[in-house]
Amino acid sequence: MLSASAAIGSAGAIALVWALVQFKIIAAIPVKSLDDDETKPLKEGKTSSETTERLNEIYCAIYDGAESFLQAEYKVCFQFIAFFGLVVFALVSWGTGWDYWQGGFTALSFWLGALTSMASGYLGMKVAVYSNVRTTISAQKPGYTSCFNTAFRAGAVMGFALCGMGLLMLYATLLAYRMHYDDSEQWTVLTEVITGFGLGGSCIAMFGRVGGGIYTKAADVGADLVGKVVHGIPEDDPRNPATIADNVGDNVGDVAGMGSDLFGSFAEATCAALVLGASIGKDGDWDGMMFPLVVSAVGIVVCLLCSFLATNIVPVKKEADVENALKLQLISTTILMVIAIYFTATSYLPESTEMASTVGSGTFVLLPVNAWLCVSLGAVGGLIIGLVTEYYTSHSY
Repeated sequence: MLSASAAIGSAGAIALVWALVQFKIIAAIPVKSLDDDETKPLKEGKTSSETTERLNEIYCAIYDGAESFLQAEYKVCFQFIAFFGLVVFALVSWGTGWDYWQGGFTALSFWLGALTSMASGYLGMKVAVYSNVRTTISAQKPGYTSCFNTAFRAGAVMGFALCGMGLLMLYATLLAYRMHYDDSEQWTVLTEVITGFGLGGSCIAMFGRVGGGIYTKAADVGADLVGKVVHGIPEDDPRNPATIADNVGDNVGDVAGMGSDLFGSFAEATCAALVLGASIGKDGDWDGMMFPLVVSAVGIVVCLLCSFLATNIVPVKKEADVENALKLQLISTTILMVIAIYFTATSYLPESTEMASTVGSGTFVLLPVNAWLCVSLGAVGGLIIGLVTEYYTSHSY
């Protein structure tokens, strides 16, 4: 059995390498119209070179807009986290009887979580804008396989890079703090100071989702008003310059904001689980205490394997296959995770652990199968929510 350090480190590295591989596949698609006959009109009387020039023009406009927005937003974020980190330091130090080490480590965790969240959002925006134009190029090919795979791989770049970066950063921070809290009796404090990591991620997620969301909605409504109401042209018509702002909003709100939000959710859930399971570390069982991070490591491998279902094993060939491919991803990853987590729990968790009750003064015994059941119910519950939401919102039903 791999140690927790080996499992987490290797899974994080695999995620980053796989994200790079997916990006290289996308980057291999040239931003050039697939029609090489310069005299043959592709659309609206335009030749291949004219279409390519127009694609690059729109791509650069959206890229510049998204870049400018994030730079302006992140300047505010830097100022906020610099100030709020000092507030965290002061309050934690005061609340722990002026333990400056605990306050300092919590503030440092906050800054690291915030910076990682900002990097996740920025990476998501870069990859999305970079891939949008290449998905358009791929859509010129017959069928749906090429353009779906390009879009799917673009999402995989952000997803795997975000998880790998977050997992490695969180675990590296834990290992660094363990050099100070070297006694297993102090590992409860270690899990408490690392909660700042989740707080930092959540703060930037708030800026990304709220700030980016307000911008994208304002741009969307503004473009629709000036286009459909004032000039009577269809939505997203290329004759309406405001559609550029609309597309910029989609990238900074729905992609960059979502990237920060996903990282915040990952960091919060993992840090909270570490605090709850801190009693396992009192016996010196570091691997058992790192079980929440090992679950994320296993999830990376499971998602990597299941991604081949959409791109290679059951490729998308018609429009209806898009919905089925994404649904297959949800179902297959959930099934494999339920199976994999059982063996993970029995391998990394102790045979039994006595934990204090949340309510009252009693204790209860935690078995590996109990942890497996909790993770499984969460995974299956998320799947059910997704399928029910799809049923009530999808045009297919």
